[in-house]
Amino acid sequence: MLPVDEIAMRPTISFLSREDKDKIHNAAFQILGEIGMKILQDEALELLKEAGCSVADDRMVKISGDLLQQCIESAPSHIPMYDREGNQVMDLGGHNSYFGTGSDLIYSLDSKTGQRHACVLEDVNLAARVADALPNIDFIMSFAHPSDFPARRAYLLSFQSMAANSTKPIVCTAAGREDLSEMWQVSRILRNGESELRSKPYFIYYGEPISPLKYPVESVDKLLFCAEKAIPAIFSPAPIAGSTAPMTIAGHVAQGLAESFCGLVIHQLKAKGAPFIMGMGPAVLDMMTSQCSYNAPEYLLAYMAIIEMSHYYDLPNWGYAGTSDSQIPDGQATFEAGLLSFLSTMAGSNLNHDVGYLDFGRTGSLEMIVVLDEIIDQVRRLYRGIPVNDEMLAVDVVKAVGADGNFLTQEHTLNHLRSTQWQPKLISRTGYEKWQSSGSTSLLDRAWEKLQQILSDHQPVPIPDDRARQIQELVDQYK
Repeated sequence: MLPVDEIAMRPTISFLSREDKDKIHNAAFQILGEIGMKILQDEALELLKEAGCSVADDRMVKISGDLLQQCIESAPSHIPMYDREGNQVMDLGGHNSYFGTGSDLIYSLDSKTGQRHACVLEDVNLAARVADALPNIDFIMSFAHPSDFPARRAYLLSFQSMAANSTKPIVCTAAGREDLSEMWQVSRILRNGESELRSKPYFIYYGEPISPLKYPVESVDKLLFCAEKAIPAIFSPAPIAGSTAPMTIAGHVAQGLAESFCGLVIHQLKAKGAPFIMGMGPAVLDMMTSQCSYNAPEYLLAYMAIIEMSHYYDLPNWGYAGTSDSQIPDGQATFEAGLLSFLSTMAGSNLNHDVGYLDFGRTGSLEMIVVLDEIIDQVRRLYRGIPVNDEMLAVDVVKAVGADGNFLTQEHTLNHLRSTQWQPKLISRTGYEKWQSSGSTSLLDRAWEKLQQILSDHQPVPIPDDRARQIQELVDQYK
């Protein structure tokens, strides 16, 4: 927390006028009210019927604007999140920005050899330990999807691994309601009871519908379970512009918003006031390559728009940071990942995942997570803004120094040095000769060295033995 005299106006970035946001709002409400969503899960269909929604024979459900508005208002505008030890470490909502790794990557990349390998459970262990050691990584996801275990068991094993290798809050994925329930049981053990877990949430579930306009059974099963147990739930569609959503940015955003909000309605009808996180993964299909880009300008614009819509509704949002379409950690990767992290912070995106993603979300790099930790730290320095008051303007100091002195010996310089100047740990600021005599290393070389130090020296706080045994017994019994 900054001293009172150093609090500044926070910088912001915006791409939409108030009129633009009103139009997107109206279009999303029109999609839900006049076109509707196909609901394939029976309990959700009954909840919507009972709430007065129009239900057609083909399971297309139309949701009125009044019901949608009620559900927006019943969802909390802020969600406090706690680490494994029960300390509050995030306040999701407003313009607060937090950063974490991504989940379920197919490959992991060794930047020193340039080789990638199919992800295994050990990659989940390593990524959690690295994230645990880095101060600007606020939450963790699995990073990898282990190929060395059956798919429907891999999610639970990944959750156990994350809990064991980091104290930071977890954002998880799950195959179905069954393994999600087991993750909840693990968290209940760590919190010493359901009541404590409800009051101090430790993990967040991430799920999606299917674009366009379809709600499959398993996705809704998990969403309803989260509402029932007060597990903070992200429900963020990933419509692909030009493929499963309109090509135009405004149409892309309006459809994505409607798809997320249908989940919000189902969620709030199940448990009014349960914590919900809105969002959208605005994938863009490159018609030249048939790849879905994480970093196309159109992706960034649609993403900025959905963040602004979350502020329009005063709801926490699901965001992105630290990703690149580059196949390896290089200049392109650093630029793209850094730009996205900057935009997320300045736009006030709340829960930003995928730090360390490369190759269109298929490959992960631990070195890139280390690099991004420093980039996020620098971006956070920018977000602190410029405090302006008599002490900061320093007219009396300028008067004391005059035309013939200097500021090196002034107490004012010493007093404000550490709070004003951000100092890098990986980024080089030495002259050429000193850089050369120190080994002529690149940013990636230095990140690799820091990564090795973390993997060698960092030991996460262990889970108490009695709770670790209970968790292991639970995981062993899961079929």
